[in-house]
Amino acid sequence: MKTRITEMLGIQYPILQGAMAWISRPELVAAVSNGGGAGILTTNWGPEQLRKDIRRIKELTDKPFGVNTNHGLRNVEDREEIFQIIIEEKVPFVTMGAGDQRPYIPVFRGGGVKTLCIVPKTRLAKRIEAAGADALIIEGMEAGGRIGTLTTMALMTNVIPEVKIPVIAAGSIVDGRGMAAALIMGAEGVQMGSRFLLAEECTAFHPDNVRRILEATDDDCVTVGLSRNKGMRGLRSPFSEKYNAWETAGVPTEELNRLAADMSWKVARDGIGPDGMNGIVQCGQGVGPLKKVQPAAEILEEVVREAENLLRRAPELIR
Repeated sequence: MKTRITEMLGIQYPILQGAMAWISRPELVAAVSNGGGAGILTTNWGPEQLRKDIRRIKELTDKPFGVNTNHGLRNVEDREEIFQIIIEEKVPFVTMGAGDQRPYIPVFRGGGVKTLCIVPKTRLAKRIEAAGADALIIEGMEAGGRIGTLTTMALMTNVIPEVKIPVIAAGSIVDGRGMAAALIMGAEGVQMGSRFLLAEECTAFHPDNVRRILEATDDDCVTVGLSRNKGMRGLRSPFSEKYNAWETAGVPTEELNRLAADMSWKVARDGIGPDGMNGIVQCGQGVGPLKKVQPAAEILEEVVREAENLLRRAPELIR
């Protein structure tokens, strides 16, 4: 399968592994890249660990991989050091999404690192393209974790016709059906997060979280924080019930922030906890097909084969 994304990144399949906070560790990243996709590392652990993680990935694979810069940028010094490490270590590409990404695009491109920018709306997509980004990732609100307000379908409908650079679709794409639909809509690849939470190599994800995803139905997917512009999607828990009750009651944002402090880290490490108050298991709405734990390479092969079969049959719809 060839698209502009496979050619740009030098990968076999146009599938990126979403960068999941505290979870996307070297073993998962390398497994996805070895399987033909593109693994993406997070920077939650700070600059020193980042360099170690990048070098560990290089020990595990000689295939392209990326680093997401949204996490771990607690101050200007961290950001500058993280950027420099990525360039020095010759990471093939970065994904960026938090804040105004435009000033950082020339920094990476000057260092030979391709830039893939995550955007939630058309106007920003056009600005990012004009700033020199290599590709765009449009992520719908069906996705797990931090979310915007537009759906994946709406983003593909609105953004793809307005830009010339390659677009990668994300947001509850978990199987070949979603991948085929995105490609037919004009995307040049997909990004998947939730599906790779069930990869055997995703060892930084607490086993209880895996169990909850395997047992989940679409009714279990909820959001918190939407009214405070802090929307996050995951599985219903005592934490989500309390957070939403407080949010609806008008509890000050500062108190909600304290309730949710370090949520992603605590849930990744310990699960939602005995009382369910560590937080929510972040995953997208497309939980239906998430029914088994598999090696990352098997996930990639399964998704691509299903997408290819559907695309081959598509002409039969026109008679």
